[in-house]
Amino acid sequence: MREIVLDTETTGFEPSEGHRIVEIGAVELWNHLPTGRTYHQYINPERPMPPEAFQVHGLGDDFLRDKPVFRLVAAEFLEFVAEARLVIHNAAFDMKFLNAELGWVGLPAIPWERALDTLAMARQKFPGSPASLDALCRRFGIDNSAREKHGALLDSEILAEVYLELVGGRQPDLVLSSGPAAGTDAATGGEWRPRPRPKSLPPRLTEEEAAAHAAFVEGLGDKALWRQFG
Repeated sequence: MREIVLDTETTGFEPSEGHRIVEIGAVELWNHLPTGRTYHQYINPERPMPPEAFQVHGLGDDFLRDKPVFRLVAAEFLEFVAEARLVIHNAAFDMKFLNAELGWVGLPAIPWERALDTLAMARQKFPGSPASLDALCRRFGIDNSAREKHGALLDSEILAEVYLELVGGRQPDLVLSSGPAAGTDAATGGEWRPRPRPKSLPPRLTEEEAAAHAAFVEGLGDKALWRQFG
């Protein structure tokens, strides 16, 4: 199962008011394990940065001026996410911006049902408790000390750890082996199926231990259960 943990930074709260995406960060998971593949892009919003938004993420007009506009990065972004499920904290916010940007350049919207909202997951799992990303980091003991300001890639990396905790552990499918992947037959490379051992293992009992056991069973009498498995 391929999933993309995603975060955006914007110039404000509403695309309907002319606000734009200025940064996208994303982390790829495969069967709940990070693959090491990431996507990160700063974007020129083609409008001034409001002071209140700058205070959140620190991305100003001078920094963003030479960055590509969204229409130049849209295809690469869509290629990265492909058909994966999108794991997003407060998914409604990021999805409305992504779909607004896609619509402005004439591209199809991403279906809302592809988004998995970790904010909703956290509120369901811990009702009445704070469910911000920082609060969940404190709950799960995740180091977010580098998060002085919001940053899309850093936040998506932190969210990936939070998400894996929410679904039952940071690496629920971890296999402590450097050999073939779980479910793979080492001999054939196909799907693993149980089968008889080709060669029986040698007995681990010594002759003395076997003789002592036989004498013990003999002393139990003719109706002893051990005699039924001789």
